[in-house]
Amino acid sequence: MAAAMTEVSHDAQDAAQATHVFLLRVYYEDTDSGGVVYYANYLKYAERARTEMLRAAGIEHGALKEGDGMVFAVRRCEVDFLKPARLDDPLEIHTGNLQFEAAGLWADQKVRRGKDDLARLKIRLACVGPAGRPVRLPKTCCRALNRFAASATSDTANTAERE
Repeated sequence: MAAAMTEVSHDAQDAAQATHVFLLRVYYEDTDSGGVVYYANYLKYAERARTEMLRAAGIEHGALKEGDGMVFAVRRCEVDFLKPARLDDPLEIHTGNLQFEAAGLWADQKVRRGKDDLARLKIRLACVGPAGRPVRLPKTCCRALNRFAASATSDTANTAERE
């Protein structure tokens, strides 16, 4: 388990784009016998960070399921493992560059230790309804998450405004 804290920082290159930052520390249970974080735990860290990004935007998974009848499911996940995280390392999981689609979204995530990128993830989330089939991404989600979008001028970032 990782101790967590959430913050929102603004990207230095684009003041209009915010990046959600989820803070945690690596615990013994996250590592192998050599003290290196087991690769699957990076996916758990990324999931927690996305959940906290949604929460920071005012979106609760339970309320989304109850109110809109949909949940997010990972449809695609690409991970580049660059450097190992180790026992007791303080980590930051950066989530941003969201790109909205009709029935889902893409997100870029980075696991960082200080200024070093340890892993880079590209995640595609699908919106799934009660029958397990794709459903439209609610406009309220697009509006709430727009501050984490790729760019205020990109077509994908303005999905909520076009609909």
